[in-house]
Amino acid sequence: MAFAGFPRGALYTPVPNLLLGPLLEQIQDLAELKVTLRSLWLLHRKRTRPQALTLQELVADRALTRGLSGPARDAGEEIRRGLRLAVDRGTLLVYRPGGVDAAGQLYLLNTEAGRRALDRLVLLRKDAPVVEDNGAAEGCAAAPAWEKPNIFALYEDNVGSISPLLADQLKEAEQVYPWAWVSEAFEIAVTENKRSWRYIAGILRRWAAEGKDNGKPGRHSQKDDRQKYLEAYERRWGRPPR
Repeated sequence: MAFAGFPRGALYTPVPNLLLGPLLEQIQDLAELKVTLRSLWLLHRKRTRPQALTLQELVADRALTRGLSGPARDAGEEIRRGLRLAVDRGTLLVYRPGGVDAAGQLYLLNTEAGRRALDRLVLLRKDAPVVEDNGAAEGCAAAPAWEKPNIFALYEDNVGSISPLLADQLKEAEQVYPWAWVSEAFEIAVTENKRSWRYIAGILRRWAAEGKDNGKPGRHSQKDDRQKYLEAYERRWGRPPR
């Protein structure tokens, strides 16, 4: 059946230009290409930190299983093979807490943010207590503990380096605003290509003052004790732009 075309208002997923240029010339395996593209889509939708995928998520993904199944092909094995090829090529990174064939592997996009997240996971693993392997099948065991969301990592991954003065502001904001607000404000700044703390702080301040949803004041409104912090914040750091 012919494709009817993209509807008006269709959503888009950011794709690195290199993938549509030199890498597209190099990738010859259909499984690697489909796994890479689907991983980009899935990672873009992630709201946890770090942005990573488990093998179980990929093997259970309907688009991948349908796209890589066939009379003489096992979709699960094709996905695993596509992942191995993507990791070997370097488009995806893999975190293996228990060895090459152990459960709990995580896959990240090989970007600067992905490399930093992988380094942090490795450091956390070194500090974690040793747990005996229970022999669970690959992809069926729970993934290792996620890194606790941290506003400093979020800023470094999406905006840039942190000065001592900015670190104080970030720390105070993390204590005042709900984490879901902080994460969403960063996402808006990235989407709008306005990657600055002043812009992000302006979003958070507006939500706290006016209410986040439909302009309705919520538990973080002007009547809330948190407004006292906002006023003190403005006196100390200056009024963020609206």
